[in-house]
Amino acid sequence: MKSFTKFTIRFAAYVVVVGYLAADLFLFNGPLSRRIKAYDPNSEQAIAEAKAGGAVARVFGYRITRSQLDRAIHERLFLEGKSISDLTQAQKKLVEYAALGELIDHELMRVKVKVNTLNLKVTEEEIDARMEIFARKFSTREEFETTLNSQGFGTMQDFRDRMAARIQQEKYVAMRVDPAIVVSEEEIKTFYDDNLENLTIPERIRARHIFIATLNTPEDEAKKQLQTALTELQSGSKSFADLALALSSDQATKHLAGDLGWMSRNRIPKDFADPLFLLDKNQPALIQTKIGFHIIELTDRLPAEIPTLDAVRNEIRAALATTKRQQAVTKFRSDLRQFERKKIDIFHDRIAQ
Repeated sequence: MKSFTKFTIRFAAYVVVVGYLAADLFLFNGPLSRRIKAYDPNSEQAIAEAKAGGAVARVFGYRITRSQLDRAIHERLFLEGKSISDLTQAQKKLVEYAALGELIDHELMRVKVKVNTLNLKVTEEEIDARMEIFARKFSTREEFETTLNSQGFGTMQDFRDRMAARIQQEKYVAMRVDPAIVVSEEEIKTFYDDNLENLTIPERIRARHIFIATLNTPEDEAKKQLQTALTELQSGSKSFADLALALSSDQATKHLAGDLGWMSRNRIPKDFADPLFLLDKNQPALIQTKIGFHIIELTDRLPAEIPTLDAVRNEIRAALATTKRQQAVTKFRSDLRQFERKKIDIFHDRIAQ
């Protein structure tokens, strides 16, 4: 009898507790209900709190704030050599969503990379190499550091950490997509056949010149000096090397007897190329371009040449692999975002229109 009484009391207590919980959750929105809703990331309360905290998006519950987005926009434009003032309103909107997309991808990647860190180590040498490439955009290290500070990057170590994270994510993507990138011999042959015109090596010439710039020398004086030099050259009283060393304004070639090396027509200014490509070998002539006067002499000529498939096979393979990799990376990121779409929230009303 006592056991039955204890069971009855326990059962009654259980019913009361269950009843209270049910009422709290479904009838009068009690403290337990409010607590659960507060932890539900998709509840109106949680979304309102996220927005109030400056969030423009969330990834796996992690908030991407307006300040982070603004910084990403500045970083994106900074790397492209642009500023926000250069953009129209429509361009600003595109840049905002592009930057937000990168932040979302970054957070998705951060989660994926976190479980693969042992296989994705980044060395100091790798960071140094990437930093060196980036620093080449600036004339001095002081200019580099000043620009980083002005763009809100903090210390140089902060920027190195950012660079390391980017390299690590690149390695993760490479680990996922590179094994599937295969370029077949058939693809190489098809590309070769379809692009023979673009693969053709154009006519090339080798030339030398003696140059006097008209920036600081009057045209009449520059022309007269080179006319005299041309006469001396044609008579054999002075050599091309001696005249180049004595007269030429081109510091890069005057000590090389004026040698300009091998050139194709599309790699040099038109007003220089047109007369140069009409010359016969070893027949120096005086010409004028926009920047000054030249004695030019064509020293060698190679006709246009269609390379054999064997000669360009590796180059074509690398180009096709690069294209395939770019496509694979884009698809991988798109697929990852689609796969995790339920973990991504974008608050469009918090992004300037």
